[in-house]
Amino acid sequence: MAKQRQIIQIDERVPLGKGIPLSIQHTFAMFSASVLVPYILGISPSIALLMNGIGTLIFIFVTKGGAPAYLGSSFAFISPALLVINTEGLGYRYALGGFVVTGLLMCAIAILIKFVGTKWIDAILPPAAMGPVVALIGLELAGSAAQTAGILDGEGHMVADLDPKVLIVFLVTLLLAVFGGVLYRGFASAIAILIAIVSGYVLALVFGLVDFSTIGGAGWLEKPDFQFPLFSGQAIAIIIPATLVVVSEHIGHQVVTSEVVGKDLLRDPGLHRSMFADGFSTALSGCLGSCPTTTYGENIGVMAITKVYSVWVIGGAAAFSIALSFIGKASALIQTIPGPVMGGVSFLLYGMIGASGIRLMVDAKIDYSKAKNLALTSVVFVVGLSGIAVNLGDVSLKGMSLAAVVGMLLGLIMYLLDKFKITNEYEGAEEEPEEVKDGARTFTK
Repeated sequence: MAKQRQIIQIDERVPLGKGIPLSIQHTFAMFSASVLVPYILGISPSIALLMNGIGTLIFIFVTKGGAPAYLGSSFAFISPALLVINTEGLGYRYALGGFVVTGLLMCAIAILIKFVGTKWIDAILPPAAMGPVVALIGLELAGSAAQTAGILDGEGHMVADLDPKVLIVFLVTLLLAVFGGVLYRGFASAIAILIAIVSGYVLALVFGLVDFSTIGGAGWLEKPDFQFPLFSGQAIAIIIPATLVVVSEHIGHQVVTSEVVGKDLLRDPGLHRSMFADGFSTALSGCLGSCPTTTYGENIGVMAITKVYSVWVIGGAAAFSIALSFIGKASALIQTIPGPVMGGVSFLLYGMIGASGIRLMVDAKIDYSKAKNLALTSVVFVVGLSGIAVNLGDVSLKGMSLAAVVGMLLGLIMYLLDKFKITNEYEGAEEEPEEVKDGARTFTK
């Protein structure tokens, strides 16, 4: 029987010789997605890397080192930010003002959660709804991983003239990540993702798929491009609806991380702390010219595969991100990692997140003989995967975000119906009936 891989706990310090490659592994996992957002918005990736690293350290500090999470560039604000940028009389600095307001609003929500607690989450998002919402975080990114790999085009169709070399690099990277986590022993099993990335990169280099042109134009030392926000009611009105998306995303990520690490992070260190840290980081990023931050699924996937949950490792990744923001050559070198390599790794990382949602439902022992549980899970999955979108001004709710909102509404209705039923049927009972206990959220290591 294979020996079970050792778990490195949240507060556990890792020797420097092992900690450095573990931290670099996290940095590589988040890099391509995190620099894509500033690239789309037309700002320097270096400022995003700097603020992502600072935001992650803030997150660790605010949560008292009790919640492992890496904050990367948020995709939720791309559409509204582009609209602000392209609106006459506005521009990116006004989008920054909207980011600041959004971050402060998240801080206000965190303070509210501090006083009202988190029991409302069990009421409006019971495990029958939360499980599929968490699974959708990974499942809806599957297409993105395939596009990154160059297997699907921008419209989600198979690439007609797919280069066999691209497919080979993708498959080799994916298989090394999959079987490396299973077959490697000792420290190698903890850096299976890093080994897969490096091996895939070397193979891509042999096949001539690596483009080094960006390195020549990059300097050794570069100062991040700081900008400062301007405020406009019009810009804030465009940006602010995205808050609903990132709040739903944050709760989902904290739940899936709780499943991965075997600890209820919503209660300890608390959703109010993690939400406040996320909001404060977003506001600070807006103040200095970067894009909003959010907890990153890629890094959750790395933790799920490697069983390395240490905030010291996450903090090391943040330090590397800050260093990269000032070292232009190093940043450019990482950007040369071709799509088939990152796509191969992402296939596994996103799948692990989806599997965590299924694990949540299994651990909760949800009784699907009950119509309410079956309905909640079914509707949330279909809404999330159907492609339906609801527009709130200039922000579109779709996928996991829309599924979370629908799940909350249905969960609240089911809770009220249960409450009414319990009041009439069990009034005066000394113990809560079994059907109310069903679905309590549990976390197992």
